[in-house]
Amino acid sequence: MSNNKQQIIRAAGIVSSATFASRILGFVRDMVIAHFLGTSFTADAFFVAFRIPNLLRRLFGEGSLTASFIPVFSRYLAEDKRQEARDIAQTALTLVSIILVLVTIAGIIFSPLIVKLIAPGFQHNPDKFQLTVFLNRIMFPYILLISLVALSMGILNSVEHFFAPALAPVLLNVCMIAAICLLSRPLGNPALALAIGVMLGGITQLAFQVPFLRRAGFSLVPKYHFRHPAIRDIMKLMGPSLVGLAITQITIFINTLLASFLVDGSISFLYYSDRLVQFPLGIFAVALGTAILPTLSKQAHGEQWDDFSQTFSLAIRGLLFITLPAMAGLIVLSKPIIYVLFQRGHFDVHSTIMVSQTLIAYTCGLWAYAALRIIVPTFYSLQDAATPVKVGGIALVINIFVALALMFPLKHIGLALATAISSAANFLILLFLLFRKKQQQVKIRGIMKPLIQALAASGIMTASLLMMAKLPWFTISYQHQLADAGRLIALVIAGGIIYAVSSLALGSREMAAVAALVRKKIS
Repeated sequence: MSNNKQQIIRAAGIVSSATFASRILGFVRDMVIAHFLGTSFTADAFFVAFRIPNLLRRLFGEGSLTASFIPVFSRYLAEDKRQEARDIAQTALTLVSIILVLVTIAGIIFSPLIVKLIAPGFQHNPDKFQLTVFLNRIMFPYILLISLVALSMGILNSVEHFFAPALAPVLLNVCMIAAICLLSRPLGNPALALAIGVMLGGITQLAFQVPFLRRAGFSLVPKYHFRHPAIRDIMKLMGPSLVGLAITQITIFINTLLASFLVDGSISFLYYSDRLVQFPLGIFAVALGTAILPTLSKQAHGEQWDDFSQTFSLAIRGLLFITLPAMAGLIVLSKPIIYVLFQRGHFDVHSTIMVSQTLIAYTCGLWAYAALRIIVPTFYSLQDAATPVKVGGIALVINIFVALALMFPLKHIGLALATAISSAANFLILLFLLFRKKQQQVKIRGIMKPLIQALAASGIMTASLLMMAKLPWFTISYQHQLADAGRLIALVIAGGIIYAVSSLALGSREMAAVAALVRKKIS
């Protein structure tokens, strides 16, 4: 196995492990939120208010800024210009702080206008609208904190320190859980308690990164080298990247806008189902995308196209191996999963049915959401941010038309399906353009065989789960939650074993590599 491949697998493994811990705690957080808020209009208000700084976070923080910063920063590290790289990092942190302080002030002042734009349907319910504005003003400074966290994580990832950045989100979940459990009764408003928890989470995440930055040799003293060529390169790359990510966030904005005109709870239905889809996406696809971007950037800069192709191929094969069975499992077990995780307190049977239906629709696009996490950084590593922007614009138009066509007959389910369809179109067009642009340099080697193997093994797993679910030992009663949780866990474990055995029987290289790793750990 090549050093690059070992490095990527090790990095992805570290990020995946830490992300897994964060996602598990995230599930606990969502279970607590479901208990206190359910799918009420208060829940809708919180999710919209929290979504606004999150949209900006993805634009300015872990989205365009990080994706634009890492290739340029990695180039200086590859050229062994470490002191200059440190100056670039400190200047970037300073520039981000200045810009986002201004954005935060503007966001707090114009919060009513922002809520009107994001969720215009809320104006028909004055209490819902005012609560959303109030919560949004409390949480808006989170954009500044989390964007600095995201840039710090990008710096640490570039110097091959992956664990601390991946573990930081755990702190947000801890703060939100603690806040809603401890402050809901004294404050008399669980949504307000959550908003305070979000702010505490942002502060603790940033504080957690500081010792690791200093240990890596990066000072937090502001630097103002805004005319440095690297800063100009980052800004040039960030421009199209920002537009591209804006298109992605506009897609989310459109869904929120349209859902605000549907019945109370529609935004919550979309939120809870999206959170479940994000679980496999975050554990593997985001981890892999995080791990490969610095490697791809260095390989592209050095014109190591054979290694570049192998890295890209490894990522796509691994993605298919994980996401296809995850899709099958989420679709087959959607209702039991929602019931076991969320149905308690203010989250009732109706909420379970609505969220499980939305989950199935979202899950249809899981493979595409994951694949975009790989292919978009691939374009960034080639310092081509324009192509994802153009294709993202096409996908946005597709999403709007499909959402408008489906939202009235299918309600919130139609909005989820529109996201899945437009994401699939986005990836397929980008894949075609990547091959056309770099057909001599970028090749997916042996992709069809792993795809067929993963599809076949997932099909065997799906058929087995459907049959097992009818057996008395595995039938979900929807009456005894603890016993049903045990049955669901048994089904998930059985499904995983069936998929693994089927993959081995079909000759999957990915499964063989996992089996070899397990044997090595045991021996």
